[in-house]
Amino acid sequence: MEDLSPRLQDILGLAREQGRVGVDDLAMRFAVTPQTIRKDLNDLCERRLLKRVHGGAVVASTVENLRYDARRMLAAGEKARIGRHAAGLIPNDCALFINIGTTTEEVARALGGHRGLMAITNNINVANILHTMPDIETIVVGGVLRHADGGIVGESATDFINQFKVDYAIIGASAIEEDGALLDFDYREVRVSQAIIANARTVVLVADHMKFERSAPVRIGHVSQVDVLITDSAPPEGLAAVCANAGTHIEIAPE
Repeated sequence: MEDLSPRLQDILGLAREQGRVGVDDLAMRFAVTPQTIRKDLNDLCERRLLKRVHGGAVVASTVENLRYDARRMLAAGEKARIGRHAAGLIPNDCALFINIGTTTEEVARALGGHRGLMAITNNINVANILHTMPDIETIVVGGVLRHADGGIVGESATDFINQFKVDYAIIGASAIEEDGALLDFDYREVRVSQAIIANARTVVLVADHMKFERSAPVRIGHVSQVDVLITDSAPPEGLAAVCANAGTHIEIAPE
């Protein structure tokens, strides 16, 4: 934007590239005080270009998702922890769905020691991970391939999924509101996610803490449709209360 100072333009560019920026990192990068950076972030937030979170800011857009490579870098360690914990809940000799998302990919990576699984996925990245695991039969959903992230979406994908009834679904979401709403950006993906939820006996939602700080425009469903929410830190009190009332079990992935 033309009315932004060069430093504000650089901060905004970094946020769009990385998904999140931190006060201390920016202060070091631009050789200014943290107080100066906080003022910069407040300025960008007042313009509704960023949204403040603890220790920094994230991109404020609620209509367009972050680039896939930026999402993959965000909370990478936390996602790996969540993935390992979720994989530990999956027994051998069962069938499961794994949908689109950088955290669901971490679940797939952690399934390497399992035997006798049938994994159905609409995520090309998950399929690429699982195809190296000889004890897991991988079924790839048919449909429209989304170039941005390797997701397979659309009516054909939904129809394909409706042929199955599986033991577990591993799902992600772009945002989780404090009232329990599960949100995403692409209505075509949402249709597929809804079919996955409807055709699984146990639904496991994997979401790092940043999903509690974001928003998105399309409703997937509600946390009451989820049996287990696995995250890396305690969710907001309001969401925790909604989960308790709905019988949704919250598990914090250990360090």
